[in-house]
Formats: sequence, structure tokens, C-alpha cells
Amino acid sequence: MARPRTPRTAPAPEGPARTGPVNVLLIGAGGREHAIGWKLKQAKRCGKLHFAPGNGGTRELGVNVDLPFEPVNTKHADAIDHYCRDHGIGLVVIGPEDPLCAGLADRLAAPGRAVFGPVAEAARLEGDKAWAKELMRGALIPTADSKTFTRAEPALAWAEARETPVVVKAAGLARGKGVMVTDSPEEAVAAVDQLMNRRAFGEAGETVIIEERLSGQEVSVLALVDGQNIRVLDPAQDHKAVGEGDTGPNTGGMGAYCPTPVIDEKTLRTVEREVLVRAVDALRRGGVTFRGVLYAGMMLTAGGPKTLEFNTRFGDPETQPLMMRLKGDLLELMLATCGGRLDEVDLDWDPRVCVGVVVCAGGYPGDYRKGDPIGGIDDAEEDPDVKVFHAGTKIDRDGLLVTAGGRVLCVCALAGDLK
Repeated sequence: MARPRTPRTAPAPEGPARTGPVNVLLIGAGGREHAIGWKLKQAKRCGKLHFAPGNGGTRELGVNVDLPFEPVNTKHADAIDHYCRDHGIGLVVIGPEDPLCAGLADRLAAPGRAVFGPVAEAARLEGDKAWAKELMRGALIPTADSKTFTRAEPALAWAEARETPVVVKAAGLARGKGVMVTDSPEEAVAAVDQLMNRRAFGEAGETVIIEERLSGQEVSVLALVDGQNIRVLDPAQDHKAVGEGDTGPNTGGMGAYCPTPVIDEKTLRTVEREVLVRAVDALRRGGVTFRGVLYAGMMLTAGGPKTLEFNTRFGDPETQPLMMRLKGDLLELMLATCGGRLDEVDLDWDPRVCVGVVVCAGGYPGDYRKGDPIGGIDDAEEDPDVKVFHAGTKIDRDGLLVTAGGRVLCVCALAGDLK
């Protein structure tokens, strides 16, 4: 649902022409980027697709390019910019959070070229959880009570003194794995020690947040934001524990389904009004215009929905079921998001439910094997309601599709109901 509003925002940059084909460069290598590319390929005006670096599945949609983007530096950004100019790229889609938080969207902005993804100051909502917590408090966004620490000793003492379960979070980017849910003071102390003393996630754990452990159902609420309009997408629910029955350590995501029945329309509108709109307005008051995907991780508690954290890009694996169900033109939706025109485009959904299940390499999220051959994808996709999205795959020297990452595939299917 679009919410036309007229806040003071920075003018939208001039993107590609409103007619004619648009060449696209997608930054990233995961299932999210494969799914986005797959959907863009169906757009009426989609020109040639380029993936940097892409994976074994994206090569079937366009061309994979060996362009470095992590860490983001002037040399890497210049190389991508030159590639865009040489290949007539009209839209750049930045998938992962690291390059967004490092300012790649800022560096690639150019006349005639739209960049889908927020600028670094807006992506800080995801890149600095401590800062995001302060913004939530100031904007009266419902969230868990918490305390932030930059030194291990007081964090350890505070964790040890808690009588109720807490969640310990690395404030920086930890690729979806820097959140530790604890059941006792001993576990909380161990989590703080792992993050701050043992540096399990490097610099991401230099600052930690210890917050009350909320109870309820988690739900992912994603919205397209063009600086003044907010369009909420159908809600999804993902599962992060690596083992069957929600056991084992949290991962980047082991599966997702959309839409989810755990949140009703009234609660979704509450999240839009009290979380998404307030966050965008708070950024705007600070002189920052948000354009891209704003993703609120919510906990549906007995006291109402509360915000766990913000992401500033499409989720992975939530994107895969979302793209399976999206009936609108993704290219036009992205260009409208970049250009402040979301109120001009349609957003339609397949009424069916989509479930995505991640196939991971043995040992993930710890050490895992690479180079194992993959087969059976063509057989699975003989069913028109099934799509296998590649994540950690590549083509080896012999031309075989092999595993190349921890999360290897996301197998998605559409059906009339969840069961």
C-alpha cells in the first residue's frame, strides 16, 4: 500500500530514460541476487543483466563479471563506475549490506544512472545497531529495553547480574550471525566474552548491545521507500537455526515463507505507522533521505509489535519467496524507488504461498566443504511452480556446477496453502 507524503527530502537523482531498455548491474553473489536477477529478467524494459560477481545460476541470466567490491575503496568503486560507463548501465542494484554501509551507493551515483540501495548515512540503520537503538528511542519506535557497552568489563558485570534472559548483539555487521540469544547469566557472560574478548566477529563486536529477551513470533516486514512514499511488501518469516526443529546455531537464514499468517493486517499497519514511517522521518530530520528497502525485523509480543533491528536491503532468504510471488514489474518498481515515483507504479502479488528451503554444505555455519558436484536442479524445475535459486555455487574448470559456499541453494515452491 502506497503512503503518499510530502516531507522535505533531497531531490531524487536523475536516472535512466523512462522509455527504452535498461542495462542492469547487480552487486552480490547470493541467492538474493539470483532471485532479483531472475525477476528483473522478466521486466519489459530489462536490457542486459550483469552480475558482480554472481554465481553458478546468474550466469544463465546474463554475464558474471569479476569486479571487486569488498572492501569498498576508491579503486574498487572507480572500477565499477568505469564498467558501468563502458557497458551503458542504467541501474545498479546493490544486494549485500557491507557495500551499502561502506558507501558504494554514494560513490556510484551518476547522471542517467539509478542506484538501488540507500546512501551510507541511511544504511547506518543496519551497520550500527547501537546508533539505530538511539534513533529508535528518540523516534518512539517500540523496541526492547537495552544497554550499550564499549568495554568488556562493565558488559560482563551487567550480563552476570541479569535475572531475566537477555540477547547479546554485536553492534556492527556480522553477516546475520552476531546475535546470541541466552537463557541464563552464564550464557550471557559467555556471549559477551565471545564477542568482546575473543572477537568472534572481529570489529563488529567492539560495541555490544545487551537487551531484554522478547517472547513471541518473529516476522520480517520489508518496504520500498523512495524518500517520501512507503510501500509495504507482503510480510515473510525466516528461520535461522541450522538444524532440524530449530536447533543449532543461528545462520544467515535456512529458509523463509511468504506471506506469513502470524501478522494480521491491523498489526501490519501498526508496524508501518509506528516503525517504518517514524524511522524514515527520524532520518529525514537528520538530513538523510532514505531510498531503497527498509526491512524491520519485528517480534510480535503480548504488548504489541517491537522492533528487533533494521536492515537496509532485501533479506536473504526472504527475497526468494518474495520474488516468486511478485507479479509486478520489478525493474519499474526499482526505478520508481530511486526516482521518488513509487506512487506511480503497481505492486501485485500471486495469491499463493511460497516456501523456500535452504540446502547448506555440511558443517555450516562452521567450516564446510567446497567443490562438491550438484545435480538434480533441472529435474526439480520441471514443475513450473518450483524454482531453485543458487547461492554458494560456481562453475569449476571442468564446466561442472559445484558448491562454493555455506548456503548452497534455496529451493522455492508455490502452492495454494502452507501445508
